[in-house]
Amino acid sequence: WLWLIKDTGYYLMKKINIAIDGPSAAGKSSVAERLADSLSYVHLDTGSMYRAIAYYVDYKGFSLNDEEAILALLNETEMTVLNDGTIKVNDLLLKKELYGDKISLMASDVSKLLGVRKAMVALQQKIAANKGYIVDGRDICEVVLPDAEVKIYLTASAEARAMRRYKQNQEKGIESNYEDILKDIEKRDYQDMHRENSPLRQANDATLVDSSNMSLDETVDTILNLVKEKMEND
Repeated sequence: WLWLIKDTGYYLMKKINIAIDGPSAAGKSSVAERLADSLSYVHLDTGSMYRAIAYYVDYKGFSLNDEEAILALLNETEMTVLNDGTIKVNDLLLKKELYGDKISLMASDVSKLLGVRKAMVALQQKIAANKGYIVDGRDICEVVLPDAEVKIYLTASAEARAMRRYKQNQEKGIESNYEDILKDIEKRDYQDMHRENSPLRQANDATLVDSSNMSLDETVDTILNLVKEKMEND
């Protein structure tokens, strides 16, 4: 494995996949975006893909309890992930719409549906097959990319995650309340850790990174060092 240092970025001579798991609002997407930029990789945000499904199901007026109807809807739906993070569901372009608290909780419910997860995992694996992806979300290390060369479990305290989400919403012009966000995060943590299908957990071969007291730069540098160490050892 060879590394090239160009400007402030790291470049791998051989493409690999980097998988990032972790709870809601742990900063997975922000970290993945920075890593992808540093390594000239592509960021695949699987959480946004589930949010897009939740939004589209709500948009179409379907019940989250009707898995059969949702699967039928998905069979008639084409999803495309654009390079800027926008997700196209048929002719509907979604980005900012995906990050409200309502959609966040709905996405957790949608992700519990086994048929939906199977369809999404197959799509995600197809996208990442050519390597060179930073893939973040849930079940990435064990289910979506079990053969990823580098696996990270990124977490932070519920309080730290709530404050980050609150600040992100402010920057995006989304009206929100810190206490409400904290309650939603704690509720989603419980849902994700206790769901029947693929509950949230750290994979045995994933490295734990707790970013509660780390800046975005520090978190990114920590993971870049882990990637470099892994490649040098190999």
